[in-house]
Amino acid sequence: MMELLGVFSAFGLSVSAGLNAYIPLLTIALMARFTDLIKLASPWDALTSWWIIGLLVVLSVIEFFADKFPVVNHVNDAIQTFVRPTAGAIAFAASANVITEVSPVLSLAAGLLLAGSVHAAKSLAVRPAVTAATAGIGSTPVSILEDGAATLISVLAVVIPVVIGVVLLLAALLIFRWISLRQRRSPSV
Repeated sequence: MMELLGVFSAFGLSVSAGLNAYIPLLTIALMARFTDLIKLASPWDALTSWWIIGLLVVLSVIEFFADKFPVVNHVNDAIQTFVRPTAGAIAFAASANVITEVSPVLSLAAGLLLAGSVHAAKSLAVRPAVTAATAGIGSTPVSILEDGAATLISVLAVVIPVVIGVVLLLAALLIFRWISLRQRRSPSV
């Protein structure tokens, strides 16, 4: 059961990294440093260093403000194209370390793909649509919602990982239902 909860945590933290690279890493670092909710094995325990925590705070503040202005946001998203998937890989591997049978390479790849997918959807579809529809005015509120969602998902992934499992199950059911509805509507060839 503990292994399954570690997987749910890993998924939640990686998805969160797709929205904001530093919030899940900071959540992992603070939770590992000050609680017993997450135990980091080497080399991931380096996240609990005061230097790393300080760096994550500074980077979180920079990303928070850079993401609030439409022109700067696009430059930030270009930079984050490399950072967010990497953060997702680190978050997945660090939080899934209770799973000893799973290759670290598989953990890193899963986190990279999850965070990269969320980041791609955000930066290539959602944000441009919001910017175009609102002439840039909607970018700041959407960015604040993304930061709030990243924080909530990160904390829930560590504190109550079963919530992430339920959300994953519901998402899978909704996708399955959507696919079956599309198949019923499309004419046979």
